[in-house]
Amino acid sequence: MESAAKGSPAPAVAAGRGEAARLLVLSFLMLFVELALIRWAGSNIVYLSYFSNFVLLGSFLGIGLGFLNARTDRDLLRWAPVALAGLATLVRFFPVEIDRSGSELIYFGEFEPSGLPPWVMLPVVFVVVALALMTIADGVGRSFARFEPLRAYRLDVLGSIAGIAAFSLLSFLHAPPFAWGVVAAVTLVWLLRPRDLDGVAYVVVPLLALAVLLGVESVAPLTEWSPYYKIEMEEQDFSGSPLIQIDVNGIPHQSIKSTELRRASEQIYFIPYERANLPLEPDVLVIGAGSGSDVAIALANGAGHIDAVEIDPGIQEIGAELHPERPYADPRVETHIDDGRAFLERTDETYDLILFALPDSLTLVSGQSSLRLESFLFTRQAIGEAKEHLRPGGTFAMYNFYRERWLIDRLGATLTEVFGRRPCLDTVGASGGLAVLTSGLEETSATCLAQWLPAAEPPEPVSDDYPFLYIKDRGMPALYALLIALVLVVSVGAVRAVAGPLTTMRAYADLFFMGAAFLLLETKSVVQFALLFGTTWFVNALVFAGVLLAVLAAIEVARRVELRRPGPLYLALFAALLVAFLLPPSVFLRLSLVPRFVAAVAVAFAPIFLANLIFARRFRDVAASTIAFGANLLGAMVGGLIEYAAVVVGYRALLIVVALLYAAAFLTPRLREARPV
Repeated sequence: MESAAKGSPAPAVAAGRGEAARLLVLSFLMLFVELALIRWAGSNIVYLSYFSNFVLLGSFLGIGLGFLNARTDRDLLRWAPVALAGLATLVRFFPVEIDRSGSELIYFGEFEPSGLPPWVMLPVVFVVVALALMTIADGVGRSFARFEPLRAYRLDVLGSIAGIAAFSLLSFLHAPPFAWGVVAAVTLVWLLRPRDLDGVAYVVVPLLALAVLLGVESVAPLTEWSPYYKIEMEEQDFSGSPLIQIDVNGIPHQSIKSTELRRASEQIYFIPYERANLPLEPDVLVIGAGSGSDVAIALANGAGHIDAVEIDPGIQEIGAELHPERPYADPRVETHIDDGRAFLERTDETYDLILFALPDSLTLVSGQSSLRLESFLFTRQAIGEAKEHLRPGGTFAMYNFYRERWLIDRLGATLTEVFGRRPCLDTVGASGGLAVLTSGLEETSATCLAQWLPAAEPPEPVSDDYPFLYIKDRGMPALYALLIALVLVVSVGAVRAVAGPLTTMRAYADLFFMGAAFLLLETKSVVQFALLFGTTWFVNALVFAGVLLAVLAAIEVARRVELRRPGPLYLALFAALLVAFLLPPSVFLRLSLVPRFVAAVAVAFAPIFLANLIFARRFRDVAASTIAFGANLLGAMVGGLIEYAAVVVGYRALLIVVALLYAAAFLTPRLREARPV
């Protein structure tokens, strides 16, 4: 199989430090560009706020194709600047944003977008991202093949860790896309080192175009970049009074205006105080404090102390600077930049009033799961945790523009289950989608004008295992199914075009199954840590870094210890998966922070470590490292598609799928050996 590939690089040799440095830098670039594309494309193509893993899936396909192509005489790395500039051009000149001609603000994925429909735009993005990453991965693969497999894998992981660290640092600094482009451009210039007119044409000119495209966006007036969003502000006049409209990733999100102006136009903010029977100077918790409007209204209603929780530091800083009443500067206000559920789990404080104040993130936790930032805030367990933080007679309220009556009914059923009584329901406007749900520890906690009654049989409350609030019924949404089918068709065609018949990778079918299983295992870790420690970008970055460190540890063990038989390793892996399956998140949530962290790391990372011991043992002796690694990465892409099954079965059941995939990886080579010649 391997000898049939044209232009195959020489077998692994004792490559020197220069080649090792090159592989490190290439791996750094590949991971950094992947993270930047996930972050940046979603800020301009609104569908990617809800399907950001399409960029991840395209990245995996492109990286897998690049490794497969590395065994041919088609050198693609020199085309990386052109591919990245082309991708940036596509995203900048064909964005998908909200059509502002409508009269309603948009939440929960129902909107009138400009541009191409999702079933066209998402596959196009998928393909273009794959082509861009393919050019970089081709360079990684060619360098990869010059080392023995485990050393190459080790260098690749080290470079990837550096890529995560660099992008996390830029996120911490709120750096705009121009900074990301500069990092990628400088790295490509160092790798390609243009010295003639061809170099200028293929390297310098496209990278300058990339810098201009990202620079124009980065210096746009009234635009900020937080770790989650591109935040755009627009000064408007509302009935003769000033306000500031805040859009995130092209979606209308919040507005900044005075309390009096809001009282005249948006009564929803004041209804919780009209329903709640509060003491003088109540202690209030506001989750989703945003740019400060809910905090200013709490102060206007006599709050004695406010804990204001907002996950996005950029939006909070804008509110602190621009809100006319400066609520964040009030000594009665304590600001917490944190995930709302994580804050509830960590704090020992109790409150007279807890508000879930329009906490709709409009974005996913990462490019690797279907979680939104607020997904774990609306489960029955989260509402129960809020109940535990109410003082005797305390009141809980949540409000938003829910748009769908079934969504109000789901939340009404959740509050009924947790508090033991039907909540108050207030709707505002003709559509009835703008609603407030209020309940409390006692009958006298809230005075209802009307109680919630379901319009039909309400959807079941969501849970920590199934946190998909915005999916009405368990099952695969039709759009998901269509897009998954399109991705599979494109992927099979692309692999066939680059690598020839798919049978060329038959010898590495077990590595394909390992790739699919490991992606699901990694996703489960991201989801579990998001629940236990918050959906913040920082927690997410730490999890990915932790996964890579576990991979690195497994590589080091495999390089130094002779692991002759895979059977015991597989048994240990299945045992670790069983432990992870039997221990629900509620077990960890009962622990204080430090024991929770230790237990979560042990349970989540033990399977990851063992899985990579198995992979490293198998990968160490492969005959063609680039084809083997390419098969593994293509498996990871398929694992990313399987992750959508969580919207049907929940996240815990994915561990069963992981176990089945690793069983297939174990059995595949043995079945092949047992097959008659």
